[in-house]
Amino acid sequence: MKATVVWKEKIAFDGKSESGHTIPMDTAVDKGGDNSGPSPMELLLLSLGGCTAMDVVVFLKKRRVEPEGVEVEIEAERAKEHPQVFIKATILYKFKGEGIKESDVKWAVELSQNKYCSVTAMFSKTAKIDFRWKIN
Repeated sequence: MKATVVWKEKIAFDGKSESGHTIPMDTAVDKGGDNSGPSPMELLLLSLGGCTAMDVVVFLKKRRVEPEGVEVEIEAERAKEHPQVFIKATILYKFKGEGIKESDVKWAVELSQNKYCSVTAMFSKTAKIDFRWKIN
């Protein structure tokens, strides 16, 4: 797997994935940027949410569960000292749809968190990760 990051201006960069997708990156105005894209640390949180959400949807579909909607909210805390890694994260999974069983959601989420989500595995090297879910 490869990626390229190209400087645009100030503190703004474009990241390009091996598959050809481009995403802007920047930082807050008070840190010298224009806030024209997510910061690299924000991208880590998005990656965490995306990785586990993809797992969970695939696992639910294997059990023939078809949610109408899935949303994953992540709240994280960083260390006060540099390199200011993430030290704690809370993941809230929100499911919408009829007939979604608690047992299926528990199975899918725990399988993702404890075995399959590579981003969770890397993230958990520095952060304690708690997770919970709601079914509406």
